[in-house]
Amino acid sequence: MAETPRRAAGRRLQLPLLCLLLQGATAILFAVFVRYNRETDAALWHWGNHSNADNEFYFRYPSFQDVHAMIFVGFGFLMAFLQRYGFSSVGFTFLLAAFALQWSTLVQGFFHSFHGGHIYVGVESMINADFCAGAVLISFGAILGKTGPAQLLLMALLEVVLFGLNEFVLLSLLGVKDAGGSMTIHTFGAYFGLVLSWVLYKPQLEKSKHHQGSVYHSDLFAMIGTIFLWIFWPSFNSAPTTLGNGQHRTVLNTYYSLTASTLSTFALSALVGQDGRLDMVHVQNAALAGGVVVGTSAEMMLTPFGALAAGFLAGTVSTLGYKFFTPILESKIKVQDTCGVHNLHGMPGVLGALLGVLVAGLATHEAYGDGLESVFPLIAEGQRSAMSQAIHQLFGLFVTLIFASVGGCLGGLLLKLPFLDSPPDSQCYEDQIYWEVPGEHEDLAQGPLRAEEPDTQA
Repeated sequence: MAETPRRAAGRRLQLPLLCLLLQGATAILFAVFVRYNRETDAALWHWGNHSNADNEFYFRYPSFQDVHAMIFVGFGFLMAFLQRYGFSSVGFTFLLAAFALQWSTLVQGFFHSFHGGHIYVGVESMINADFCAGAVLISFGAILGKTGPAQLLLMALLEVVLFGLNEFVLLSLLGVKDAGGSMTIHTFGAYFGLVLSWVLYKPQLEKSKHHQGSVYHSDLFAMIGTIFLWIFWPSFNSAPTTLGNGQHRTVLNTYYSLTASTLSTFALSALVGQDGRLDMVHVQNAALAGGVVVGTSAEMMLTPFGALAAGFLAGTVSTLGYKFFTPILESKIKVQDTCGVHNLHGMPGVLGALLGVLVAGLATHEAYGDGLESVFPLIAEGQRSAMSQAIHQLFGLFVTLIFASVGGCLGGLLLKLPFLDSPPDSQCYEDQIYWEVPGEHEDLAQGPLRAEEPDTQA
């Protein structure tokens, strides 16, 4: 279907103007507010009697590298399963994350490190900005293939602000513990995206159904993303935790949980699959649910057995969600979840939050010893009981769901503005609308689609 000259002209101008406007605005804000922190500023660091080896950079940067690879390689390639949307999956991930890193530095800085009229940044603020970008990319997965790049940038503009506000309420005001982000990253990102997808529901999306599947090589590309995420997830959960035993324990709990979710995914996929065959959709996604489910509790005394049990449960729930719940979500609730973020991030994120409630409620001085202060400082100082901390954890989950739902509604209304360039229902999941594609007049689908059901993953 040929597009009108007005539509083509709008596409030519919309993205460049928005990119330049957003970059110009953030640059001005950086010039006014952003400064190096004590660990980074040459004058401030050398003012004290410090050894260079004491700089936080050497303790945090390895974790930052792993998280950074997860955001740009892991998320990007995980969403490259669509047969004719690979450029957009990887390219728009690149664009969204690059903008979100700048914007979240400002938003999170105003909430967490604003002193004397300035925002002070260092390697820890880089890690926190990557976490925010992760939430934005989770939401992107729910509307993958159904929105244009200008719409996605506006989504990120709004979501980063609400992410920062939700995180501030939970971590600073309520004293909730959520190091790996089961609530602040996964639950928030998933339900923001799902509500956004519900508001942007496309009744004629069947016209693009033939583009929604995968081919052999696109699923292999998606597995690259899975392997990157799986390997580096212990760094993701442990990056912001207290150095020492807390960080060590977080890595171990995430490590074991991921192994268990992988085993349960293979078991359930073969059990519910046609003729006992495995489904690559399940393996690409549900195997990662173990990392999501221990995000809140990984730094706590979950125990290795608890990590295995949590991971196995998450993999089971996620796999069953892809098989049975995703079709219901679309047909009954009118949520077109392209990547199945509800199964990988939504349900495991809520389970992870509830697991955090349980483990926090069991926290005792006997179990943690002097380490209680680093995990639950309010309990150690006598300001809260373990039960009170558990109640605050549960309330944090409800606050997150409210922020995500309201934010998704607002985002949907914003993205539905008529002047924004949205792909027509018949041209969703198609790179050629936004990219110069080699051989674009040829059939790019070099192989049969998997016919049983639409590919839904994230």
